[in-house]
Amino acid sequence: MRTPNLNALRMFDAAARHLNFRQAAEELSLTQGAVAQQVRRLEADLGLQLFHRKARGLALTEIGRGYHSPVRRALAIIDEATANLRPQGTRITLSVTPSFAAKWLVPRLGNFAKAHPEVDLQTVASERLADFQSDGVDLAVRLGRPPFEKNMEATLLAPLDLCAICSPDYAETVAPLKRFEDFAKLRLIQDSHAFWDALFDKTGTRARYRMMQFNQTALAMDAAANGQGIALAPRLLLDDAIAKGILVSLWQDESADQSSYYIVHPVSRKANAARNAVIDWILSEAGCAARR
Repeated sequence: MRTPNLNALRMFDAAARHLNFRQAAEELSLTQGAVAQQVRRLEADLGLQLFHRKARGLALTEIGRGYHSPVRRALAIIDEATANLRPQGTRITLSVTPSFAAKWLVPRLGNFAKAHPEVDLQTVASERLADFQSDGVDLAVRLGRPPFEKNMEATLLAPLDLCAICSPDYAETVAPLKRFEDFAKLRLIQDSHAFWDALFDKTGTRARYRMMQFNQTALAMDAAANGQGIALAPRLLLDDAIAKGILVSLWQDESADQSSYYIVHPVSRKANAARNAVIDWILSEAGCAARR
């Protein structure tokens, strides 16, 4: 039995948590084939089967379950020891969705670097909810509703404020909208949140045409900017494009039962100046966008 390779153990850990090679590969920024190959090599080195391969994912064998728990603890100890080599609190890992990263965060990161050169801000863009204990994430920006878990601190960033948006050229072809149900007659673009479906269900309306579907809000916004129809998106992600005249807003949801963007992180007894600097900067940037 050979001594396991550390990289192979990391891939085994990711696969064991997700029970899916594809999702493990996305977390590690590797190909699915590379993760599967390393896990097979680990099983060969150990001479033991760690997973049952199924048509829809993986299942840990009894040996695999017993092996994963101490491996996970050992990797956490290594990660903590490595983190302790850096100056305390100067590196912050921020988890956001890909659409929030593309449409709001990335265009502003230069401002943060100028304002806080002492903070090493690392961004992780993923639709998957961050696990603060295992992912090494310090902060996350997510849509949600209170109350949150007792061990989490949440700061309101911005309300959802859904807007129906399209390109200026497409807006000129749209007749005056007297009520929300009028959107059902137009070409619509929907992302994975299915906001159009939810709003039509409330009003008992059905779209006349088949909607163009995307898995991310950023892609739906790009399609709308290219004149392909009308998308629904949070106001926070739209401010820059509206200010530049790339998109125009035809309608805004003013109902009180919407979700909101929150900045969340685990409650900590120790002060973390770098984390607080990131929170204050995000709130400041969001406030500047709202005023503009």
